[in-house]
Amino acid sequence: MQTVPFLTTDRLVLRPFTDTEADLDHLVALDNDPAVMRFINGGEPTARETIRSRSLPRLLHTHPCTGERGFWAAEERATGAFLGWFEFRPLSDDDATVVELGYRLNKTSWGRGYATEGSRALIDKGFTDLGTERVTANTMTVNTGSRRVMEKSGLTFLRHFTGEWPDPIAGSEQGEVEYELTHGQWEQLRQR
Repeated sequence: MQTVPFLTTDRLVLRPFTDTEADLDHLVALDNDPAVMRFINGGEPTARETIRSRSLPRLLHTHPCTGERGFWAAEERATGAFLGWFEFRPLSDDDATVVELGYRLNKTSWGRGYATEGSRALIDKGFTDLGTERVTANTMTVNTGSRRVMEKSGLTFLRHFTGEWPDPIAGSEQGEVEYELTHGQWEQLRQR
């Protein structure tokens, strides 16, 4: 089944997830790579049924305030290969002004600029088409790769915080960080 892309960049196609076995297979492979999940759950595998019953419904949710999904399957434009996903999700179903940016890409995609390229494109679309006023993103303090992507995407460090980890993982004792980019800051960056 062919889906209409949400966004296309030079190297990426971001499209809505489907409830097909193919997308489920992609998610199972992604969430069962210990390196990919290191800063999410310590690298523990996720059961296929958990992905089907919990993760996939969240990825398929349409937000009433935008009429759009909040998660997008990322494919390499040249080959159609599944790379992972991007999140650009309103924090509240009834308010499109504040969104959370996130990404989870397979290990073979790391270090190639895909996370920055997709993030920048989503930020631009949010500020130009979706009514976004503030983009926020967070990660573990020790996740330097994700922090670099946030910075390259134009976000700046906002705060350090300590959250509750029901099952602490290596590095969680150092807390988390939040980055942000406001519409005004984005406008200033565009003028440079």
